[in-house]
Amino acid sequence: MPLTKPVPLYPTYVDLCEFDFEDYPELTKIFSANESWWLEQFNWGKLFLDYIGRNKSSHTYERFRNDVERFLLWSFIVKQKPIDQLRKSDLLEYADFCWQPPVTWIGTSNQERFKITNGYSAANEHWFPFKIQAPKSLKADFVVDKKKYRPSQQTLSSMFTAIIVFYNHLMAEDICIGNPAQIAKKDCRHFIIDSQVKEIKRLTASQWQYVLDTAVEMADENPMFERNLFVIAALKTLFLRISELSERETWSPTMGHFWQDDDENWWLKVFGKSRKLRDITVPTDFLPFLERYRASRSLLGLPASNENSVLVEKVRGQGGMTSRHLRRIVQSVFDQAYENMRISEGPNKALKLKEASAHWLRHTGASMEIERGRPLKDISEDLGHASMATTDTVYVQSENKKRAESGKKRKVD
Repeated sequence: MPLTKPVPLYPTYVDLCEFDFEDYPELTKIFSANESWWLEQFNWGKLFLDYIGRNKSSHTYERFRNDVERFLLWSFIVKQKPIDQLRKSDLLEYADFCWQPPVTWIGTSNQERFKITNGYSAANEHWFPFKIQAPKSLKADFVVDKKKYRPSQQTLSSMFTAIIVFYNHLMAEDICIGNPAQIAKKDCRHFIIDSQVKEIKRLTASQWQYVLDTAVEMADENPMFERNLFVIAALKTLFLRISELSERETWSPTMGHFWQDDDENWWLKVFGKSRKLRDITVPTDFLPFLERYRASRSLLGLPASNENSVLVEKVRGQGGMTSRHLRRIVQSVFDQAYENMRISEGPNKALKLKEASAHWLRHTGASMEIERGRPLKDISEDLGHASMATTDTVYVQSENKKRAESGKKRKVD
């Protein structure tokens, strides 16, 4: 069967580990009906993604899978040329394709790649390699126009990064002799040299207060929501990524990961990006939130160092919560906080609460600490940044604030 439209190629990492073409009859037909190099390069991608899934986080696997899958589909259907024969000009052509893909390659919602039909995995017809969605704050009345799809600079950069790493892996395996993506990235005409003032996606002090007050009010009214309050407080105060609170294949956060040193300082041991463990300082102000959450679970006082209780417990079933469930918890608090703030102060001041995601809490906490004057080095280590320069670039806006203040004094006459 000649392939005329994109179909998913790779499942989740768990399914990839046990991949068997017998379970994917559609893929079997596609590879048997087309050029032999299609199957060979599918296997190259599988080899690479198996390495990524084994050594990186599930989020990293999904990101690289998206880009490698998209790249191979383009080489199969559009370019009709093996990737080990591509040159710089071809990669620039691919960048043009990603900048403005055909509408037949664009979807408008998150979709699973495969669905189980009669015991076999079948391609989900509603899945597409690219996606455009309504802004979070406008979903109710926003009409999505696929022709207006444009990737952000970050998306474009991530695409090049994934393809460069893919080629580097193939070179290390003696499959490819060069990396055209590395050369092409410098000449991609869609990149913009950015000297703009960066706007950090964070909540204002007032918006954060509404979120915290809302979470406290929900927990006071119903002990079931103590978990919501704990998650909200932890993400903001401890600068956590949502994945660092979640249950993963390689790590299960427990109460025993809170620990106290000889000077009675509290710390939290976290398994973060790039499979790195780090210890985060836990402020005294956070401990009451930890205690009240533990009390709601009939756990007394503060954690013991050898305590194996799950950190964020599922409502039903055993084990910890996944990132998806944790995001839903955060969103439920944001939604209620938005309503509370909209009623009290109007929709304009509350709008960011409609746009916000769980990651904004990490940005909010770090930004507020910088504004309070805490040393940048200490904040950087709690954030888990590899370099203090990263923290400086992302969060420090003091020079821009001075520039804005002096700019206000300019005169027209």
